[in-house]
Amino acid sequence: MGATLRAARALLLLVGFHLLGFALLAILAGANAVLLLWEPTAVTLLLHAVTVVLAVPVLRGVFLLRLPRRDEPGGLRVTAEDEPRLWRVVGELAERLDTGAPSEIVLTGEVAATVRERSRLLGLLPGKRRLELGLPLVQGLGEAQLRAVLAHELGHFAEHGTRFAPATVRTRTRLLRTVAHFGTRERAKRERDRERATRKAAEAAAQGNEDGRLRQERKAARAERGSRGTYRVMTRMYTLYARLGLRATLAAARRHELAADLAAARIAGRDASVSALREIPVLEAAYEHYTGRYLSLGVDSELLPPRGEVFGGFGALLSARTLDLLRMRDGLGTPAPARHDAHPPLAERVRRIGELPADGRTDEGAGAALDLLADPGRTLAELEDAALTPELLALPRTDSWQDLLERSMEREMREFGSPLHHALARYTGRPPTLSALLGVIDEGRLWRVAQRLPLSDEATAARGRAFREFVRPSLRDAMSGMALAELAAHGLLRWEFSWETAPRVLVPGDGPDLDAAVEAALADVPDTGPLRALLPHAGTADPLH
Repeated sequence: MGATLRAARALLLLVGFHLLGFALLAILAGANAVLLLWEPTAVTLLLHAVTVVLAVPVLRGVFLLRLPRRDEPGGLRVTAEDEPRLWRVVGELAERLDTGAPSEIVLTGEVAATVRERSRLLGLLPGKRRLELGLPLVQGLGEAQLRAVLAHELGHFAEHGTRFAPATVRTRTRLLRTVAHFGTRERAKRERDRERATRKAAEAAAQGNEDGRLRQERKAARAERGSRGTYRVMTRMYTLYARLGLRATLAAARRHELAADLAAARIAGRDASVSALREIPVLEAAYEHYTGRYLSLGVDSELLPPRGEVFGGFGALLSARTLDLLRMRDGLGTPAPARHDAHPPLAERVRRIGELPADGRTDEGAGAALDLLADPGRTLAELEDAALTPELLALPRTDSWQDLLERSMEREMREFGSPLHHALARYTGRPPTLSALLGVIDEGRLWRVAQRLPLSDEATAARGRAFREFVRPSLRDAMSGMALAELAAHGLLRWEFSWETAPRVLVPGDGPDLDAAVEAALADVPDTGPLRALLPHAGTADPLH
């Protein structure tokens, strides 16, 4: 099938999606008209209500087919006066690809780059284009690699055998939105049904109604497997049609991606294109680590790092973790694409580009992609103002990352609590301090306290050594936290920030290692001496996990 025919098939699928909604609405309206001819009874009123309920997901499907007119990204718009070199590179690439250049460039906080077009008439008529470029991507790529990424995105709009290829993209975008929307609502409804049944089961158990408890537990189990009823039937019709359309257009979409890859290799160079494809998954994993381990440090404490460091810190992490990134490149592998992902498997994309003849373009764009920006520090700071919510921007700033770590951990230690605290308080009837816990251990009663922890069914049924092995990991974490909190209360902790390794907590002095002291207290023959020795004075260093 030719490219034009594939695009035409995509348009027919989109038109069919519209017709499906209108046909269903017409059937429901006809059913209501027939019901109006009958004498009003409880049954007819119920049937009217059912048709209204059925119409809700149909109307949702019809309105979901309308893409928002202004799909505005959360980012920083930069003009040619703001970033002349970046605009010049984008314009040169578009000219060499013989396609229109974007009319606006928006810098974002994502490890991604994309060119969007506000096309009209189901994607048949071109419109204004917008380049969305993630600064974390710019921080991690070389200039040659970034040129390859931009050439790929612009290559989607170059001539690859048909001018109607954007129609396929638009069709897939609408179908994906529909599947995602109904999937989200289905999960939310399932969770609501499960929570309602679980709550009623607990109420029935409290009233001694065993039959009611079992009935509600069966409802909760059914909700866990999936919601039932007319709403699910109607939404399933839409999702099945959408998945059919996605499967029918998947091959065409992946051909389009491969064509954009080859266009990028032709314009930006074979080696740069291959290295960019391999580097992006590494940057995605590194950015996830950065946001989860560093940027989240002040979230619970409602603090932000210094201005410009929300996104700027990622660059510092990349510079400090060169060896770690090298190991990630070697061990990350090539994961398979998602079910409906238009991108072919990474290995296939790399192989296709690698089969091209060597072009000798190994010294082009040898600098860092960040050098394309006129003032990276200023841009990173301005991106915070544009990308962060007003609530986040209102949070106080710390003086440094070290200050952020210290203030965050101070609050965390002050508010530290765990199931072990509650279990110990219920067992002893006294405040749950570390000293009280060590006393319980010395008396040989730790595992009785452990029986009051939230336990899995396997742990509840276990006895003896098996029970101890089930609960030992959670006890280890909780005891370590209790020890740290008590040391912090005595001013005996120091926190050390580092980009090279995870942040660490330092227990000063020459005492025993905290992990070893906790392990000794949890042994089958417990020894609380090392842990007690930590309390009045300092110890050693322990990594903060």
